[in-house]
Amino acid sequence: MNSDGHQYIATAIENGAIAVIAEELPSERKPGIVWVKVENSAVAAAMAAGNFFERPSEKLKLVGVTGTNGKTTIATLLYKLFTRLGYNCGLISTVENRIGKLAEPTQYTTPDVISLNALLNKMQASGCSHVFMEVSSHAIHQHRVTGLQFTGGIFSNITHDHLDYHKTFDEYIRVKKSFFDGLSSSAFAISNADDKRGVVMLQNCQAKKYYYSLRTLADFKGRILENGLSGLMMTVNEVEVNFRLIGEFNAYNLLAVYGAAVCLGEEKQEVLTALSELTGAEGRFDYLVSPNEKLMAIVDYAHTPDALLNVLAAIKKLKKGYEQVITVVGCGGDRDRAKRPVMAEAACEHSDKVIFTSDNPRSEDPAQIIADMENGLAPAYKRKYISIIDRKEAIKTAIMMAGPEDILLIAGKGHEKYQEIKGVRNHFDDREIVEELFKTLNK
Repeated sequence: MNSDGHQYIATAIENGAIAVIAEELPSERKPGIVWVKVENSAVAAAMAAGNFFERPSEKLKLVGVTGTNGKTTIATLLYKLFTRLGYNCGLISTVENRIGKLAEPTQYTTPDVISLNALLNKMQASGCSHVFMEVSSHAIHQHRVTGLQFTGGIFSNITHDHLDYHKTFDEYIRVKKSFFDGLSSSAFAISNADDKRGVVMLQNCQAKKYYYSLRTLADFKGRILENGLSGLMMTVNEVEVNFRLIGEFNAYNLLAVYGAAVCLGEEKQEVLTALSELTGAEGRFDYLVSPNEKLMAIVDYAHTPDALLNVLAAIKKLKKGYEQVITVVGCGGDRDRAKRPVMAEAACEHSDKVIFTSDNPRSEDPAQIIADMENGLAPAYKRKYISIIDRKEAIKTAIMMAGPEDILLIAGKGHEKYQEIKGVRNHFDDREIVEELFKTLNK
């Protein structure tokens, strides 16, 4: 939120507004307009929107997923799982919104209060019984989810992100925690016991508390037996299951989903059977193999240091020992600058070769973003990377540099079908470009 809504009151009235909810009333007020003074207009707007749409969240089993990484995969897996179990479900995510099987495009991870309540109302009217939604820290702080009745909440993990907005990591944690503080005693709360803040997130939470873990005792305990290109073999509460998803980070996502399904009353074995057949969200460890040289290209949304490390750790476990890992990575403009050198260091430390490039520069100079990434890198890493501003050219160069069976990671944009430069969104799809280049370069 970059401006104060009080500035637009006069314009709103000119356009036909007949009532104004505000924290400050002007000294001169136009007659015929209803003025309501409130302590917090964002809270008031959320409550008003909920009431206008007849409080749809109270007629649904609404589960919110929050955390730095994993939100989209967890919410999408829950949607796919409960759809497979025979329910009519809704999904609100970064990638797409779904009402039953009908997909709708999305602009923000969590919509504004009016759009969100309208969407929930539409889902309820369409016969949805369960809705799974990502809950971003921006949405919590801006009261976009205030007034909603959640059946349950899930915490994935927390790492440094969005400090351009929240300013400090402590404030970012506080905002995330406030989501769980707001859950009712009839709700459930599931947290990652292996995350440093996993227990803190549920302190003073009134909801029924549950934990999932790969490393310690927990309500939903997993252990990885095998992790390869064919998927994960793991035990979940001592039951051995083969999953189609890859990587330790997905083992955590699967445990969170399993826990939520059990808390929602589903039969454990039926849940595991259905989960074993599911794939993840678009743009999350989405891999392609070239026809000739069998290069593997992995397109992933990883845009935080922790997410990038997780993906690179998963790739390391897929290696047979001799393949190069070549990473193409950038950082978004008008976002947290502090993570730029950390992202660069993570890429260089865990890759054989790295190309720094543009992500979504937005209003910033892409060359300056790359300079920020390069700033402070150890001298040893400087021999590992090159910088190419044009993202398509960077991907093309990475493919040309690769030898047979090498592994390419194209990180940062994942499912996105655009690149935003100077306020203009141009069509850009990492997966589409990789497929095109595999054909034209005959790799």
